Amino acid sequence: MLVEVGAASVHPGDYFVMTGQPYVVRLAFGLRRPRHGIPGRDLAGVVAAVGTDVTALRPGDEVFGWSTTGTLAEYACVPVDHLVSTPADLSVTDAAAVPTSATTALQALRDIANVRPGQTVLITGASGGVGSFAVQLAKAFGAEVTGVCSTRNVDLVRSLGADHVVDYTRTDFTRTGKRYDVILDNVEAQPLADLRRALTPTGTLIPNSGHGGRWLGPLGRIVKARVLSGFTRQRLKPFTSFAKRQDLLTLADLLATGQVRPVIDRTYALDEAADALRHVAAGHTRGKVVITV
Repeated sequence: MLVEVGAASVHPGDYFVMTGQPYVVRLAFGLRRPRHGIPGRDLAGVVAAVGTDVTALRPGDEVFGWSTTGTLAEYACVPVDHLVSTPADLSVTDAAAVPTSATTALQALRDIANVRPGQTVLITGASGGVGSFAVQLAKAFGAEVTGVCSTRNVDLVRSLGADHVVDYTRTDFTRTGKRYDVILDNVEAQPLADLRRALTPTGTLIPNSGHGGRWLGPLGRIVKARVLSGFTRQRLKPFTSFAKRQDLLTLADLLATGQVRPVIDRTYALDEAADALRHVAAGHTRGKVVITV
C-alpha cells in the first residue's frame, strides 16, 4: 500500500540507527551506514493506493502503523498487515505517536508481566514515550500504579492515572521499603540489585532501555538479568517488542474508548527532522515527539 504520510513519530531507536551507536545496532541495520536511508518507523496518514490483493483497506482510508523502510517522507510504501484504521476523532498527530511505544508498553505489561487487577506496578520514566502509555495501560488492566519521574512531570504522570507518583530527584524508590509485583524500568538508572530490593519475592522486573555502553549498549545488563533470573524466584525478563497488527487493533480499541491517550511533547515540520532527532537523543521528552508532513 502507498500511504500519504500525515505525521510520523520519532523515538530513541531511530537515533541509534542513524548514528550507529551503540555499535551492536550496526549488525542489524548496516555496518557503515543505515541500509535504509530514510529514518523513522511510525506513521499515520491516508491510503493513496493499494495493491491488487488488498481488500481490507481502500484509498482514502485513514490509517496508522509502522514501516521498516522509513516514514520521514511525504509517502511510504507499507505492507497492509502493518496498518490499521485510525479511530474516529483521533488526530493524525496523536495516531502517529502510538505504534512502537504503545506496543512496547502493551507487550511488556500484558505478555511478559501478565499484569492483573490488584497488582502493584511501578514504572520508571513514567512521563516518557513508553512510560506514558505504560501508566495508562497498567491502570486499564486494573493495577495499582506508581510512576517515577522528575519534578516537572509529576502532575502529568498523575493526570495519566497513576495512583502514586515518585519524584526521583527527592526520593529513591528502591530505599522506601515498598515492594512491587511488577517493575517496568524504562530508565535503568539503578543497579539490578537495587531494583530487586523493590521487587516482591516472586515479582517481575522488565529492563527496557536501549542505552548502555558505546559498543554493546544494553546487552551487558540484559545478560546479567537473564543469568540472575536463574538463581532467584524473582523474574528478571528483558524483552524485545515485535510489531503485531493484532496489538495495533487492541490499541485502537483502547484509544477509541479513551482508556489510552498519547502525550505529545513537541511537533516538528518535516524539514526540521534533524532537530527532532536531536531532541529525542537528549532524553527527558514528555511523551512523544512527532513530525508533521
